[in-house]
Amino acid sequence: MLSNTESRTGTATAVVAHAAGDLRVETVQVPAPAAHEAQIAIAYGGICGSDLHYWSHGAAGESILKAPMVLGHEIVGTITQAAADGTGPAAGTRVAVHPATPGETGERYPQDRPNLSPGCTYLGSAARYPHTEGAFATTVNLPARMLRALPEGLSLRDAALAEPAAVAWHAVSRAGNVAGKRVMVIGAGPIGALAVAVLKRAGAAEIIAVDMFNKPLEIATAAGATATLMATDAEAIAAVQADVVIEASGNYRGLASAVRGSVRGGRIVMVGLLPSGEQPALISLAITRELELVGSFRFNDEIDEVLGALADGTLDVSAVVTHEYDVNDALGAFETARNSAESGKVLLKF
Repeated sequence: MLSNTESRTGTATAVVAHAAGDLRVETVQVPAPAAHEAQIAIAYGGICGSDLHYWSHGAAGESILKAPMVLGHEIVGTITQAAADGTGPAAGTRVAVHPATPGETGERYPQDRPNLSPGCTYLGSAARYPHTEGAFATTVNLPARMLRALPEGLSLRDAALAEPAAVAWHAVSRAGNVAGKRVMVIGAGPIGALAVAVLKRAGAAEIIAVDMFNKPLEIATAAGATATLMATDAEAIAAVQADVVIEASGNYRGLASAVRGSVRGGRIVMVGLLPSGEQPALISLAITRELELVGSFRFNDEIDEVLGALADGTLDVSAVVTHEYDVNDALGAFETARNSAESGKVLLKF
């Protein structure tokens, strides 16, 4: 079972970022997989904020493009050739992908939290050079350890959001027990909307979504938000007094809203990645209210729990996908994904 007419050691159609504003759909070489790698026919890929940054700015934070790089880390597909060393799923297995490779630099970090390992690499990342190629391609080779077999009954299309949903799941887990609590989600883009869905599953009593635009708030409502607020309504946000706030905007103004909207003694989970360098923050207010500011970065094994929850129907993320494009119209897909006022998660179909 091969991807279209491509051979196991041939070519693939891929989405490649060359520089700021230079995104191309082009043919790339697919070598024979290494012994620990399986070859996968990619079915769907979700466009992430980091993909948009590489296209728009030629960099994602401090990760700067120094050479053309295949984008993409939110992918699902079918194994066409199992790993020769016998590890991982068999050929024909439908899989989601955990795109991280923990670093081995010798620096200290909690061993049960490999997402914090220094030097950790991610598919489609320019953090190191040579860059770590992504998987927005019709055929890719990936380490077998990255692959997660889909549960019976879960389609590739429905599993396409497993990776970003795992980011949201990890963020909600950093909040602790949310059952019966009032939770506010600042920023209702794809991660924020997925956090709403996870919070609903976790039993949050109230989920208030906040955003600058109506479309994301509509998506958040469909995902399980019980109320919505415009990000410009500072008075209403301050009146929420949320037990937990998920800050998913990645903007210092969103963090300020989170601090003002928290109940005294509340917890703020910061999953939106602010720009590097110093950022303004209401630290004095956080101190006097004894707020807990908690970071949340990527995820560990939460993707396995997400796949199970998607399969048994307890996690419904269907509202988050708003557009689907053929890979050959990748530029149109990226243009749509960039317009957060009109789109949620945008999928590429391979």
